[in-house]
Amino acid sequence: MAQETVVKVKSSPSQAKFHRVQFAIRLLVLVLFLGWIFIWIMSSTNTFRQRWLPIYKAKTNNTTYLGSKGAYLLMYTFPMLLIATLGCVYLHIIKKANDSNMESSSNSKKLEVALWKRPVLIKGPLGIVSGTEFAFFLMFIALLVWSYAISLRNKFARITPESAAQDGEKIWEEKLDAAGLMLGVVGNMCLAFMFFPVARGSSLLPLFGLTSESCIKYHIWLGHIAMLLFTAHGFSFIIHWAIINHMSAMLEWKKNDISIVAGEISLLSGLLLWIATIPRIRRTYFELFYYAHHLYILFIVFFVFHVGISYTFIMLPGFYLFMVDRYLRFLQSRRQVRLVSARVLPCEAVELNFSKGHELTYNPTSVMFINVPSISKLQWHPFTVTSNSNLEGDKLSVVIKSEGPWTKKLYQLLSTPSTIDHLSVSVEGPYGPASTNYLRHDSLVMVSGGSGITPFISIIRELIYLNTAFKCKTPKVFLICAFKNSSSLSMLELILPINGTPSDISNLELQIEAYITRDKEPKADDPIHPQIRWFKPNPSDEPVHATLGPNSWLWLGAIISSSFVIFLILIGIITRYYIFPIDHNSNQIFSYPLNAFLNMLVICVSIASVCTAAFLWNKKYYARQGKQIQNMEGSTPTVSPNSMVYNVDRELESLPYQSLIHATNVHYGVRPDLRRILFEHKGSSVGVLASGPKTMRHEVAAICSSSGLAENLHFESISFSW
Repeated sequence: MAQETVVKVKSSPSQAKFHRVQFAIRLLVLVLFLGWIFIWIMSSTNTFRQRWLPIYKAKTNNTTYLGSKGAYLLMYTFPMLLIATLGCVYLHIIKKANDSNMESSSNSKKLEVALWKRPVLIKGPLGIVSGTEFAFFLMFIALLVWSYAISLRNKFARITPESAAQDGEKIWEEKLDAAGLMLGVVGNMCLAFMFFPVARGSSLLPLFGLTSESCIKYHIWLGHIAMLLFTAHGFSFIIHWAIINHMSAMLEWKKNDISIVAGEISLLSGLLLWIATIPRIRRTYFELFYYAHHLYILFIVFFVFHVGISYTFIMLPGFYLFMVDRYLRFLQSRRQVRLVSARVLPCEAVELNFSKGHELTYNPTSVMFINVPSISKLQWHPFTVTSNSNLEGDKLSVVIKSEGPWTKKLYQLLSTPSTIDHLSVSVEGPYGPASTNYLRHDSLVMVSGGSGITPFISIIRELIYLNTAFKCKTPKVFLICAFKNSSSLSMLELILPINGTPSDISNLELQIEAYITRDKEPKADDPIHPQIRWFKPNPSDEPVHATLGPNSWLWLGAIISSSFVIFLILIGIITRYYIFPIDHNSNQIFSYPLNAFLNMLVICVSIASVCTAAFLWNKKYYARQGKQIQNMEGSTPTVSPNSMVYNVDRELESLPYQSLIHATNVHYGVRPDLRRILFEHKGSSVGVLASGPKTMRHEVAAICSSSGLAENLHFESISFSW
């Protein structure tokens, strides 16, 4: 579970109470999760299907309120939504405990065991994979193989010459049909897990110390496996129908059975989406990739029509949490936020500074998604938040490097002299880890390439805050940054917060080694000063606020639980007074597609109504608290007028900038010898963080995974390439 790395003098009674509650929640979550996994393991066995499930269905299916879907709803959906709700309470307690613990800081350190261990796979289709990740990946593959093999064995055992003759088929044709069916069943297992990693604001990921950015690769793995299984499922049935001369089955949409046409539409939507994820297409035609990804809506809707609503509840929990998260993101994205200023750097990068509500807090390496309608109304791009919510209570900053078409248009818009005095911007987030554990290391080695330095800026600012405000013993920081051109050295000036922010970098043990790979020497004719552009406030703009207010985790837990309860009440009423009479009081059977449609509609209405109510309530809270857009016109520029790189012989106006210059060594025309640098760092625990190009991250991971040579190096990759 995620733990806050805090430093304390002694445990107060309230802190001890926090720890007891946290332990109880972790224990309950562990029991629920293991029970949920146990159901998945046993679901393909005869013991489960012939003994346990019939007894369970007998108690739920005969109810007039839940009907046939009750067993799957309570067995698969309810436990994960309960875990998500408990996770919200757990994370709220951690946040409150962290706030109180910060008031009693000392120089002692709390060590915790990292969840992810040393990387064991560096290159290949899985990317950088740690030993723990690889072990869980193998266990998941084993679960799929186990489920398929057991299900197939049980199916084949029931296929006899008599049963085949009764259906007018041969035994091997019956077995082909069974094999294809089981491929779809196993594919649904992947679908059940696939949406958990992409719910950015979900409580499940931080509950286990994960972030949505670090889990995107799991979504990709599961997506590939699911589409392979579903494609094989579809083609096996097409082959089967062709063999038995029953191709007309492809046009069937039965009222009271599986709909073949719906399955074909779902599979076709998934295939188009899958093709658009090919790396070359994703990089070259990002908009095509982005738009094609919205085909997941058609995929899921027709998947539900294909398999029926009862079976859908097996994969529903992940998608339910994703829908809650997606709708909250939609509500947040409708607001225009206040862009205060833009700092245009000589290296074709720009820093955007937004007005921020004081209640909004976030941790280092957080990410915020940005949309600029004047460039593209539909494109959203993630960028690292470089500001610190503790040091800069009313400002939030992101740095954007001009690399792709969208970022180049933004840079040109801000760097070209014009009469534009206002820029409309919408945001989603920020999203980040629920806790950080940098204090557990004796030293931190940060290796960056190009714009990969941006997450390290947020980490260094956090260490500056802890060192300045609480006099904490912070790790030694060794920053290795590689740039192509000397103009990129201006990125280092972003390490320091804005002028006027109380900070003392001189007490931070910071050493910066900057490597300029293409320039052999400094270029005196390069521009050295950033351009500062200030924007006028717009009455409709708002500061960046937490979507659900300062107690966002509690609000999220209330949304998940209350929306699910509302769904149960509404669908129970519909089942009792509309579906049940038709099924039991006449010779008719209620239409499967209509049943599925009503359930999907009620789920959407429940989520949308509760999320909207919570959002509007918190919006009124901001109004009651007098959260006004801050007019920062006329403020002092947020950068020293002297360059730390080219004008080192000039007198600098601030001690922090002098300290930063003294901590920086610039090397021209060479690349860093990472192996030598990393092996030179001694100590019981050295945190090694890599951010930047894939080849560089792979090189650092390979060094840290060297058996017997780097036992003290603890590797972490920070990648935002989606």
